Amino acid sequence: MTAVTSFAPDSVVLNRKLPLWYQVSQSLRASILGRSPQDPLRLPTEEQLAGHYGVSVLTMRQALRELEDEGLISRHRRRGTFIEPHVRRAAPVRLLGSVDAIVAQQSGMRTELLAHGSGPVPAGLGDCFPDLAEVATYHRLRGDEKTDEPTNHARNYVRPELAARIDPDDLTRWPMTKVLRDVVGVGIGRITDTVEARLADPETARLLRVPLLSPILHYTGITRDTAGRVLDVAVINYRGDRFAFTVTLDAQ
Repeated sequence: MTAVTSFAPDSVVLNRKLPLWYQVSQSLRASILGRSPQDPLRLPTEEQLAGHYGVSVLTMRQALRELEDEGLISRHRRRGTFIEPHVRRAAPVRLLGSVDAIVAQQSGMRTELLAHGSGPVPAGLGDCFPDLAEVATYHRLRGDEKTDEPTNHARNYVRPELAARIDPDDLTRWPMTKVLRDVVGVGIGRITDTVEARLADPETARLLRVPLLSPILHYTGITRDTAGRVLDVAVINYRGDRFAFTVTLDAQ
C-alpha cells in the first residue's frame, strides 16, 4: 500500500473456514470506522486491496459491494472508491465468527473514558476469573460523532497484568478487542457473545439519554486467549433504537 493519497487499511490474518469476502469486508470496515480524520478518503484500487489481503479481485469486489450497500463507501467509474465522510456509523453488524467483526462493531464512535481503576471481581464473573481477587475496570461512553448522541456505554473487566500494558488514551480511539490484540499483543482465541433484551435502569437511562425502562440491548462479550483463559469481559448496554445484531449460521 504505497499510494500516498490512498487510505491504508489494517492487515488481517484470514481464517479459511469463514467466507473470505466477509472477513475482508469486516476488516476494512473496522479500518474505515477507526480511521483518523486526517486520513485520506480515497481507497486503493481493487487490485491493490486484493494484494493487501491476499484474495482474488472477485472476492475483493464482493467485500467492497457489502460496504457500498451499507453506505460506508461510494464507487465512481474512472475516479475510484472513496470513504463516505459523514456516514452514520452505528449500523447493524452481521456476526459470522470473525474477531474483526467484533472490532468493526465497536469501532468508529466518539468514545469518552468515564473512569478506570481496579476493584473486586464483580458478582457473576467469578467463573471467568477464578484465580483473581481483583480486576482492572474501564467504563466508557460511546456516541455518534456527528450528532453527539450517546449510543452505548461499556464496562470492561480485564486481567491486571494486561491492564498494566494498556494506555487509557488508546481506549478513546479503539475498541478493547483491538487494543488487546494489536497493541498489547495477546493472541485472541475466542470471543463468546450474549445479547439479551432489557429495560433501561436509572443509570443506563441517564447515560444514554433515553426514558427510564426504555428497551436496550444488553451485551456480554467474553474474550479468551488461545489457551482458553479469560482476558476481558465486556458488558455493554446499547440503545435499542440504534442497534441490531444478526447472527448467520452456515448450514454446510
